[in-house]
Formats: sequence, C-alpha cells, structure tokens
Amino acid sequence: MTDALKRLSEEGVAIWLDDLSRKRITSGNLAELIDQQHVVGVTTNPSIFQKAISGGDGYEQQLADLAARKVTVDEAIRMITTADVRDAADILRPVYEATGGQDGRVSIEVDPRLAHETRATVAEAKQLAWLVDRPNTLIKIPATRAGLPAITEVIGNGISVNVTLIFSLERYREVMDAYLAGLEKAREKGLDLSLIHSVASFFVSRVDTEIDKRLDALGTDEAKAARGKAALANARLAYQAYEEVFAGDRWTALERAGANKQRPLWASTGVKDPAYKDTLYVDDLVAPNTVNTMPEATLQATDDHGGITGNTIAGTYEQARAELDAVEKLGISYDDVVQLLEDEGVEKFEASWNDLLKSTEAELERLAPSEG
Repeated sequence: MTDALKRLSEEGVAIWLDDLSRKRITSGNLAELIDQQHVVGVTTNPSIFQKAISGGDGYEQQLADLAARKVTVDEAIRMITTADVRDAADILRPVYEATGGQDGRVSIEVDPRLAHETRATVAEAKQLAWLVDRPNTLIKIPATRAGLPAITEVIGNGISVNVTLIFSLERYREVMDAYLAGLEKAREKGLDLSLIHSVASFFVSRVDTEIDKRLDALGTDEAKAARGKAALANARLAYQAYEEVFAGDRWTALERAGANKQRPLWASTGVKDPAYKDTLYVDDLVAPNTVNTMPEATLQATDDHGGITGNTIAGTYEQARAELDAVEKLGISYDDVVQLLEDEGVEKFEASWNDLLKSTEAELERLAPSEG
C-alpha cells in the first residue's frame, strides 16, 4: 500500500489543511491528521469560519459568555476566531519547532471588508497578530491593489503573512515584489529576517471553473480540447515566476541577511468538475518548496488514491504557455478572467463574513441574559 501523502511530503510539498473548527480541535481530529496524514499547517478564511461557527458545535459557552458581557458582534467574532487559531497554533507548535518555523503554521485573515483599504488592513493585521499572540501564525492579506502596499508594510513590521486570492501571473509577481520590499524595510529596522515567513496563495480550481464555462459556451472541438488545462498551466507558470524571482540579485542580498523564500501555496485545490480526477490539483502540482492547502475531502482522496510520481512542474513551462495561449486564441481573455475571479473572491469572502455577522448576532441575542 503506497503512502501518497508521505511521498508528497518527501517531494517538498507541505500539506496544510484548508479547514478549522472548534470540534476539530477539541475532538483530537487535528492532532490525528498531523500524526497520521502528514498535515503540517492549517489555513482558514471567512467562509470556513462562517461554516464552523454557524454549525454551532463547541461555541455555545463562549457565545453565552460574550452575550453576558454585551460585546459587539464584531468583537465576538474576533474573540471566537482568534481562540480557535490560537489553539490550533498550540497543537501545531511541535511541527513549527521541528521545521525551524517554516511549517506548523495557522493562517487567519483580515476582515474581508477591508480588502480595498491599505491602512485599515495594516492596522487589522497588527491587531490580529497581537490577539493570537503565537509565533506560528500567518496573517492573511488579499492580493488586491490596496493589499500590495499593506503586505510590504506588515512584512516590514516583522509579521509573517499569507498572501491570499492570487489568480494572475502579473499580480503574483507584484506580490513577490511586495514581499521583497517588506523584507528590505525589516532589514533597515534591524529586524531578524530569519523569523519572517510568507506564503503566496495562488488559487487553482476556480480558474478552470471560469474558463471551462466560457469554453463550453463556445462549444467547438478546439474549445472542448482546451478544457481542464488552464488552471494547471497558470499555476505552473507561477512556479516559473517564483524560480526566476528567488534566483535574482535582489533576493540573493536578502538571503545573505537570513531571509526566507516566500513559498508558492496552491489554494482552491478541491476539484469542482466531477469529470476530472479528484486529486488533479495535487498530483499535477508537485514541486519542491511549495504548499498545498487541501479541503479534507481532497486530503482523504489523495491519501486513498493520489498518484504522486515526482516533480510534475519541471519541464512544463513551454507547454503551459501554449495552453494559456490556446485559450486566448479562442477569444477568451485571460486578463478578464483573472480580474473577475479576484473581484468575486473578495465578494464571496465578504458575503461569508456578513452571513457570519448575522448568525452570530442572532446567537448573542438568543443567549443574552434576561434583565432583572
């Protein structure tokens, strides 16, 4: 029986779980995944917290206490989510120590309503880092236009960052530039660069979902032949960009000062189209010094029947470029697709956050002690 997850780890892919809930923490499930399924990190987002807290399991007592204190709904959500992240970070602390700070990390995202506000994002990132108060936390900042200078500022303050919602190759290069600029700021302040870590979350499956929809609308043989190729091509070219940037002179100077490379993280790796193998965005995105953050279903599918055959990115760049060019030639604009996906990503997280606000507010009202 082959251990696909072990092989994946040995190929240099860090396996992170794209999910968190209080039940997962208190039941021992997270510890079990770390011990038995090579999980070395956790990512969260507004949608994950909305699902966990709305499900209610394990949150009743804290909600009742918060209701008794008459806190605002925004404060309640921050207290609940940072408590979960703190506890998960404690469970992952041995991994953090064993990997010299590279893994064993838990990500928590800034309020998605601030995605287009630089100064507010910086302030929120600092507040979250202070609230969670664990060295193995990553603060998630979306790679919006306003997010880029925020990334530089936050990294420059010595706070480790998970840059999220990256869809385009151009934006990814801007993200790496923002990271390097942040490291340069931190170096000027005399901070220890070896303690600053970052990942760049490059979203995968949503690219196929949107481009395949447009290919299906065309309905030609050429369009059918192009289905299911754009997302992998996009991610592979992102890895090419990573290799270029982190071999350049600017990086070399920072590396000598003790800096860590910003690893590419493959996000949105759950397969949306049942016509594709359910481990597609794991098996075909294997390369050293990467992270794959998986929903539990994808993690279990990979464990059961993942086909890990070594590095599946090396030597693919020419083919990947040709596959994206083929989509363009069919009249589908890459720039239009990636901008739409970024806009939709921000909107979806904001909608999830607003749903979470409403459901939490209702719970606080229900649990509020009666007067008298």
